[in-house]
Amino acid sequence: MSEGNMSRRGLLRNGALIGGLAAFGGALQTTPAAASSTTAVPRAAAQSAAGVVDIPNKYNVPFSVADDELFVFAANFKPFELGGNDQGREATRYFDTVFGDAIRAKFPNIKLKYATWDYPIRYEDIAKAGRVPDLILEDPRLRIDRDLEPLGWTQDVTGLVQQAGIDLTALNVGSVEQIKSRSDGGLYGVPLWIDESLLFYNKLIFDKFGVRYPTAGSTYDDVYKLAQKLTRQDGIHHYKGYMQHPDNYLAMNQLGLYPFVPGSSEQPAPEDVKVNLTSAEWKTVANNMYRFLMIPRNNFTTVDDFFKGDMSFPGHLAMAVNNLSKLNAYALSPYYVEEDDAAQFAEWAKSVKIGVTSMPVLSRGSKTIYQPDTRAAFIPPQSQHRDQALDVIKYLVSEEMQTRISSYGMKAVLKTDAVVNAFGTAIPELAAVDTSAVYWGDNAVIKNYQNTEYWDIPLYKVFRQHVLKDGMDVDSSLLVTETQDIPDYIKAQVARGLTW
Repeated sequence: MSEGNMSRRGLLRNGALIGGLAAFGGALQTTPAAASSTTAVPRAAAQSAAGVVDIPNKYNVPFSVADDELFVFAANFKPFELGGNDQGREATRYFDTVFGDAIRAKFPNIKLKYATWDYPIRYEDIAKAGRVPDLILEDPRLRIDRDLEPLGWTQDVTGLVQQAGIDLTALNVGSVEQIKSRSDGGLYGVPLWIDESLLFYNKLIFDKFGVRYPTAGSTYDDVYKLAQKLTRQDGIHHYKGYMQHPDNYLAMNQLGLYPFVPGSSEQPAPEDVKVNLTSAEWKTVANNMYRFLMIPRNNFTTVDDFFKGDMSFPGHLAMAVNNLSKLNAYALSPYYVEEDDAAQFAEWAKSVKIGVTSMPVLSRGSKTIYQPDTRAAFIPPQSQHRDQALDVIKYLVSEEMQTRISSYGMKAVLKTDAVVNAFGTAIPELAAVDTSAVYWGDNAVIKNYQNTEYWDIPLYKVFRQHVLKDGMDVDSSLLVTETQDIPDYIKAQVARGLTW
């Protein structure tokens, strides 16, 4: 099925070599989807009536926020966008089901006003109108520097978190440190959930060729052997053994490696931003992925090949590392599949019998998985309802709400027996899938990030350009990316007026 035949928000609309980058944060040299001005946009007096601010948008859909409403804006988590369209139906289904209804029940005196990227409004629309959200749900790994900081919507909430009695030590360590790594020496947000990476496998292919399934704790060596066995031709059918997005593999690596070299300031001048991709650790990580990319006829396209993606036939990829939200979609949960895509997903599902376990680990006995693909809560300094927003965040990280989040098929940042046992219980489509691996292992913790500034550098150059297109070996690819591609990219972004 071509991309043009899928709904505007179909989860599998990814292109061949850039599949999944919007969701997973691959660093492509494209114009950011959200506002990228390096200057905070001043608040405008855009009130159309007493206490109400209209927010004009490209869809020409009426949207306004009243002064007494807690304005919540969510972005960069695909399920939030489902259910909306250009004919006036706003995308509120997922938020209301998982978050909104519970918040309203807990705080009956709070009037919620919710919107998600990009229908009907975007960051730039909000900034121009001058009614800054009171609470933002976002991807801290990429979007603090790309969107929130340029708009002047970040603040150190360390004191507010302490004041509210939020115990960060009880939350996922990798998520907390990830936010700190982007927060210029402070803490800009509070983690809420993780779109965890897991190893998906198609039991039909394993059964067809009499190969044992991977299990929790399988190493890359184990999975490499399986990938070799399952990359094979059977009549007119070609099966690929394994897909893992190489950009995400580097960016979220299991050693917690950070590409930026600590300097003397949390906010160095662009010309002072230095990277290191050529250490022995980086080479070890990169060579581990290289061998998978070199398996004959296992050429990388997109991890979405597990379901359909870019392959001619669905269900012809044996294994793929992909995100938890995709598991819910592949299981055909209506909370994770656009209504217009449901019939096509159901057809593809006939070729896939889903198995899922932990993503591979680097060595036998290790339990370290990727750095977390976190979504976090942010309170902009311009919030008109800071205390209410803080109350909501405290509630969202409580065991009650973390259990609810887990029940709807997301990995919570609070790991208690109640939270773990609740996973997927509100998603009946997951009943036939063993999801015990969702909370298996420990997320890698980013290290050596102090006195650095995060830039959205083009890590895709390492594998997708220099290895897969140029034919370079790993050491050469890392060296060229470190010494040429990244410095040139930073210079080009500075010339455009950008500082991330």
